[in-house]
Amino acid sequence: VQLVESGGGLVQPGGSLRLSCVASGFTFARYDMSWYRQAPGKERELVARISSAFGISSYADSVKGRFTISRDNAENTAYLQMNSLKPEDTAVYYCNAVRFPSNHWGQGTQVTVSS
Repeated sequence: VQLVESGGGLVQPGGSLRLSCVASGFTFARYDMSWYRQAPGKERELVARISSAFGISSYADSVKGRFTISRDNAENTAYLQMNSLKPEDTAVYYCNAVRFPSNHWGQGTQVTVSS
């Protein structure tokens, strides 16, 4: 089982990034997919989730209207489109796949928003 994130980097405030999470070793379409983030000195928090069935998405209040989660089951990939980025979005972003009782994590990708 493997989740590999990519797409992080340094961006100026107001900029955009798209994170990707490529999955392997399990039946991706059957898993709910989420993005979490963890800033230095803070707990890991849920950013966005998309369900396995019907692709229903939900978001943390802090990113609503700016971030969009999506998935491509044919490509075993989940995405997080991040627009209007703010310095407080700086964190390591982690991909997560859940289907009880399985719970898989990626290694994380750093996003830094700074001028």
